[in-house]
Amino acid sequence: MKYCLICPILFVVFTACSQSNHQKAEQSNVIVKKNSIWWGKTTGKLPALLYGEGADRLGGAVMGYIDTGVVCKIIGRSKKFYQLQLSQFHTALIDTAMIQRDTALQTAKPVLSGSWKAWGTDSCYDIVTIHLNEKVPYTSYMEVNPAAIKINLYGVQSNTNWITQMQSLKEIKNLYYHQIENDVLEVTIQLQHAQHWGYTIGYEGNKLMIKVKRQPNIVGLSHLTFAVDAGHGGTNEGASGNVYGLVEKNYTLLFAKELGKQLKLAHAKVMMTRTNDTTFDNKDRVLFLQQKNPDVLISLHLNSADDASVNGASTYYKHIGFRPLSQFILKRIAAIKMNEFGNVGSFNFALNAPTDFVNCLVEIAFLSNKSDEAKIKSPAFRTAVARQIVLGIKDWLQYVSTEKN
Repeated sequence: MKYCLICPILFVVFTACSQSNHQKAEQSNVIVKKNSIWWGKTTGKLPALLYGEGADRLGGAVMGYIDTGVVCKIIGRSKKFYQLQLSQFHTALIDTAMIQRDTALQTAKPVLSGSWKAWGTDSCYDIVTIHLNEKVPYTSYMEVNPAAIKINLYGVQSNTNWITQMQSLKEIKNLYYHQIENDVLEVTIQLQHAQHWGYTIGYEGNKLMIKVKRQPNIVGLSHLTFAVDAGHGGTNEGASGNVYGLVEKNYTLLFAKELGKQLKLAHAKVMMTRTNDTTFDNKDRVLFLQQKNPDVLISLHLNSADDASVNGASTYYKHIGFRPLSQFILKRIAAIKMNEFGNVGSFNFALNAPTDFVNCLVEIAFLSNKSDEAKIKSPAFRTAVARQIVLGIKDWLQYVSTEKN
């Protein structure tokens, strides 16, 4: 799947009637050919399942990334996407480049789940393994109040008669499942703490493995690693200012460097996705970050709108378990006389998609607004924003240390 660039961000409001018509139009783009059903496997960089094709700059809403080598039943296609039959009542779309046809596949349905095991490692993870007799598509999401991870395994019937949970577990409180449909198995992983710190999900052979990050023993800046992402770069210039002609990629880098500096002054460990004007594809950034495994990611961008009067700061998250950080950061930035453009959830941007680490995207101000662009140009403003983000992170950590599940 290709992620669109996010700047400028356009917000479109539909009436209920027009939204319904839009959805019907999207569905009509998928041509189902009953006589040409075939099987394939996922391939390529970060294959992702989509709910639909979508019609905005960010494309169709993403259910989540899945592994390569996952067996998929193809029942139709549109110009850019294949339609997958996940289960009897569920379908999804996937980029045609992410499926490789396999004529040797003769899949017997349903797939059966086997034994489960959960244990704690010597590092910062609790691990769950679920035995299956085939790699099946899955989706996962976070729940809050109480905090839990939910995973749906498609085309699966339970043959799980024991779930072994070891005393070495530290973050996982409870582990169980429900057969919510004849061919959909829902896995629930309840957490000890209210704050989600992230999880990584993928296959090891036909065994699905979920690595759940524990809350750090000491919740403080000096015990955490922060990834700071300067949005855009190289051939991807982003938005441009209306008055001074400031180019987004150049100023996100200045803000990122200043934020890195302020985090280091607070004794945090810092890593940068880029330190100069280089092209760095968003999927490659995600893979890089998954490999480096920070505790927190802050991605910095500058907004733009057709209406030059629109201004202010905003923060973005996709997963509800990561929302608190984005709220605290926005509150602190607003405190330096920045208008609030809003806290935006379910945001369909590549760097908000990973579940592996807490993440927040910050749109600092609008390049398309004269007053905001003048602020962006000011070194003093860049220092002030960086300091406010650090204060927002400290507020979040204070909240995390006292919040109970």
